[in-house]
Amino acid sequence: MTDETRSRPLRLDKKAKSASPDLPAFLSRPEGAPVYDGFPVIEETLTDGWCFGAITEYAHPDGCDSGDAFVVAPDGSRAGLVWDVGQGEISQISPPDAKRWGVYQVSFPKAVHSTQDLVKCFRAILPGLQKVYERVQKTKA
Repeated sequence: MTDETRSRPLRLDKKAKSASPDLPAFLSRPEGAPVYDGFPVIEETLTDGWCFGAITEYAHPDGCDSGDAFVVAPDGSRAGLVWDVGQGEISQISPPDAKRWGVYQVSFPKAVHSTQDLVKCFRAILPGLQKVYERVQKTKA
């Protein structure tokens, strides 16, 4: 993507309920709704109980090379993701809190043109996310 197209539109979950009729669900989550409610979970990414959720649009004909997202663990807990294309270890941006098990910078192996590309990229980073999740769970115990 060129610098002119770096701003990404939000990818909203049209089925999500809002606590306010005047606001989208991600700005007015109903009580008890999980963090990142209002943004869709991309069902095609479901792998061993893990799923990718999109905050910003990820597909672009020229290839999307960064975005904001979240991951849903098999137990339903969530963590935020800031992704780009490149190499490197997963790094923590924000520590775990009461709503999520942290926010992490991750690197996809290639630009994303389609949901099929997203599935491949998510599966490439999933082992690292699983290790982070396990480490966070151990510190809670």
